[in-house]
Formats: sequence, C-alpha cells, structure tokens
Amino acid sequence: MLPIETLTRFDEYLAERGLRLEAVVIGGAALALLGVVSRPTRDCDILHPDLPADIKAAARAFAHGVRASGEPLDDDWLNNGPVSLSSLLPEDWQSRRQLVFDGAAIKLHTLGRADLLKSKLFGLCDRGLDLGDCIALAPTAEELREAQPWLERQDAHPDWPEHVATTMADLGGRLGHV
Repeated sequence: MLPIETLTRFDEYLAERGLRLEAVVIGGAALALLGVVSRPTRDCDILHPDLPADIKAAARAFAHGVRASGEPLDDDWLNNGPVSLSSLLPEDWQSRRQLVFDGAAIKLHTLGRADLLKSKLFGLCDRGLDLGDCIALAPTAEELREAQPWLERQDAHPDWPEHVATTMADLGGRLGHV
C-alpha cells in the first residue's frame, strides 16, 4: 500500500460514514507520510490510542472494497500492533508529536524525530528489519549517541547492551560516522 493514497481514500470513506480518527502513526507509514521513504508498506501502525471498534470495522470493510477492485490490502492494514511501545518511549513523547496527515475525517500525528528514530533503532536492534528505514532517517552521530543509552535499557538480556553497541556502530559506519 502507498500510505498517502490509501489514507486519502480511507479518509473519504470515513467522512462519508460520519466517522473520525485522530491517532499517532509510526513505522513505515509514518516515514512515508513524512517523505523520508517512498516505498509501499504493508500496514499502518497506530501507536495510540487503541483503535475503536467502529474504526476497526470500517478499516476491514474498506480493505474488502479495495480487494474487490483488484488491489491488495489486508484486513488488518490499520492496526495497533506497536501499542506496547508507547510505554517504553521516553517521557513526554506525546508533547513532541508532529502532524503528518490532516484530512476530513482523519488526523494523524507521528512521533517527534528523536522518538521516531528511537522506535526505528529499537526495531533494528530487536528484529533486524529496519536498517533501510534507519539509513533513510540519516541520523547524525550525535543522534545515535543520544539514542544508545535508551536502547540499551529496552531489554534485560545481559548481552543486549553489547548487541546495541555493535548494531549502532554498524549503522554509524554505513552512514559514514567513522
């Protein structure tokens, strides 16, 4: 899915039904809405709040209609998959949000740059899947240094801090911070 096109269509869909959504989006959809990446993404990860039942139902019905027109879109394309991250983010993350989509029925914010970067770096360290997004964000050496202590506290495994340091050093090298 191309986030801006899908969200624009879903915004119209919700508006026609008198439904509204204000939320915090993260992940690839947020990066696409910010213009950091231009790639399609599989879903739209909502960090906060928990999606109401009527919005979940509308998203599933919307996906069904999109698939009926021959385009792929999973039923759970709009989801709260990363909701647990909200309790891990640095304090006051909500005060640093930035607006990324303001439609007739949908208003989406994303995390401030430092918090969004931390979420992607955590994904890189935890799952190893976010290297391209981390490179696209082009963090400075200082941003990587600032994020590292927070990252090191996100897992109790005794080898985790060393893993984080190795991952940050590799990313820094790829970005030319040697």
